[in-house]
Amino acid sequence: MKLTTLNQLPEQSVSHNPEIKKRVMLTPHELPNITNFSQAIFTPGQTALAHAHETMYEVFYIESGEGTIRINGEDYPLTQGTCVVVEPKEIHEVINDSQNNLVMTVLGVISP
Repeated sequence: MKLTTLNQLPEQSVSHNPEIKKRVMLTPHELPNITNFSQAIFTPGQTALAHAHETMYEVFYIESGEGTIRINGEDYPLTQGTCVVVEPKEIHEVINDSQNNLVMTVLGVISP
């Protein structure tokens, strides 16, 4: 059993933009095939630059705020309650193009 309280976890930088902060609730190998389970907060204007993962699915669930996710060059709106799954090798970037914080839960899962 593992019990985590989000507001007691330390902030860490997101690898694709160190100015974006996250709190990691699960790290690699705590559960099979999970690379991370975290909450990320993008302040207005912040972007996680375009990148792809060779073997990882990345799931984004929008808790609050608005933004855009660009996947393989196509833009999709992010609003509260939206869930997006990015598949391995898809080039993606997350952009907070709003005036409020974009808060999301992020789950990374290694493909079988």
